[in-house]
Amino acid sequence: MDPQAILLVTQYDGGQFAGWQRQPDERTVQGEMERVLQRLCDQPTPVVGAGRTDAGVHAHAQGVGVRVSARWTPKSLERAVNALLPRDIWVRSSHLMAPEFHPRRSAIARRYRYLVGTDPSVRSPFRNRYEWAMVRPLDADSLAREAADLLGEHEFRAFAVAHTAPIDDHHRCVIHHAAWTERDGGWVFEIAANRFLHHMVRFLVGTMVDVAQGRRPRGTIARLLSVSHNRETAAPAPACGLSLHQVVYPSELYLQPDAP
Repeated sequence: MDPQAILLVTQYDGGQFAGWQRQPDERTVQGEMERVLQRLCDQPTPVVGAGRTDAGVHAHAQGVGVRVSARWTPKSLERAVNALLPRDIWVRSSHLMAPEFHPRRSAIARRYRYLVGTDPSVRSPFRNRYEWAMVRPLDADSLAREAADLLGEHEFRAFAVAHTAPIDDHHRCVIHHAAWTERDGGWVFEIAANRFLHHMVRFLVGTMVDVAQGRRPRGTIARLLSVSHNRETAAPAPACGLSLHQVVYPSELYLQPDAP
């Protein structure tokens, strides 16, 4: 019998990981999950993520796909994996998926959040692990105007690490939502798109914060969306403030009646 496809919606604190992708001499999320699955399935069992989060980046809902024998139900696999995973990884839900499901290629949208702290208590060890400790005010109107310019389809070569995408990649992304919201002690930036490039959200946040602090003129985002290099882009914001919050798949790929 062919292996069945299961989606494990996974959370992790990225602070002690060298990113998602397995590496021979580094601790990674993919590496930890494959170690557990090999023990459970008695054979090497690869997992595939919806996105390759960088070192230090967190996830509230990473889409992780695995193919296992039919002796596992989604819930039994979820319970077994959670019993063996380290404390900084947790599978929050599981779903039986159609055979054609692929956690990366099947995704139709992804949503990220970035937290910036602007009050003195952001230096607290209970916050600075998950926020960019800015401790400086940001201009609300500048943030709103720069984020609004992101909506729609654009080429994001200015906001990606050079030479990390395939040479024929068009670097175009469709932004469904992009907005800053003021919160107690700082700001949260939320962005949803069909795809993201390497470091893209962190480059965007770093550039918008520069504008909001007067280091760059308003309209910087719109101008950089028209250039074909990243030489004028601000340094990427720290990884600690970024988290993957949602991965959306077509409803017809879920084979369970209670699927989202």
